[in-house]
Amino acid sequence: MAGMLFVVATPIGNLEDITLRALRVLREANLIAAEDTRRTAKLLSHFGIHTPTLSFHAHNSHARMPQLLARMQAGESVALVTDAGTPGISDPGAELVAACDARDIAVDPVPGASAALVAAVGSGFPLNSLTFLGFPPIKAKARNEWFARLAQYGSTVVFFEAPHRIGPTLDALAGLLGNRHICVARELTKAHQQFVRGAADSIAFRSITRKGEFSVVVAPRDATVGMELGPISDSDIADAFRSVATSIHDGGRREAASEVARRFGLTTNEVYRAIERTKL
Repeated sequence: MAGMLFVVATPIGNLEDITLRALRVLREANLIAAEDTRRTAKLLSHFGIHTPTLSFHAHNSHARMPQLLARMQAGESVALVTDAGTPGISDPGAELVAACDARDIAVDPVPGASAALVAAVGSGFPLNSLTFLGFPPIKAKARNEWFARLAQYGSTVVFFEAPHRIGPTLDALAGLLGNRHICVARELTKAHQQFVRGAADSIAFRSITRKGEFSVVVAPRDATVGMELGPISDSDIADAFRSVATSIHDGGRREAASEVARRFGLTTNEVYRAIERTKL
């Protein structure tokens, strides 16, 4: 009798996000196939799980695949995990699932955390249609073409980016998307979680710390974000001004006022008057 493959989602930061079912499956499986056995060891140790692990990642998947399939065909159960989140997204998990399907080995996904979905939900953008694009290419030509295609999507788009490339990525989005809104999510579910939202060419994105793990969400092309919430109050304008002014390294008052005016569709004089009225 063939065994089974469990595709187990693990926390993307906060260990409390593991599910009771995931813990049970990790304890009961004969083997855990892990993207990085050292990182998975920390998770298993935290929850007192002693199931053996075997590395399974993009660089050894072809060598490991026959071993895993043979063990499942012999009746063992294998739990597949990645460093964080749901396997099969930007890792070789999908290949293993397809191989199991071809051999009539049952596959049971154990749902849980996903950085792409957490970022998309936290963005506040419409999610009736959502496109996930993984990581942008590294080489310049392919990267430029990738961003050009992204700009043509009409629906909400989410993708991942490395910390050392987030700066150039934000510059590219500013040039391609202009005032189309984006949301940059950093270190999701962790102590320093950060969401920054605004027009792609907004100066607000200059203040983002270039460390940690990033997910970027791009709003639908024709979406009007945040404009359906009613009249803009003086306090809303003043709060936005303080937030933007803080993100500008030289604290430029005029630049901050211009940014807030552009964001709310006002003149800079209207921004200044609103700020003055909040001081009364």
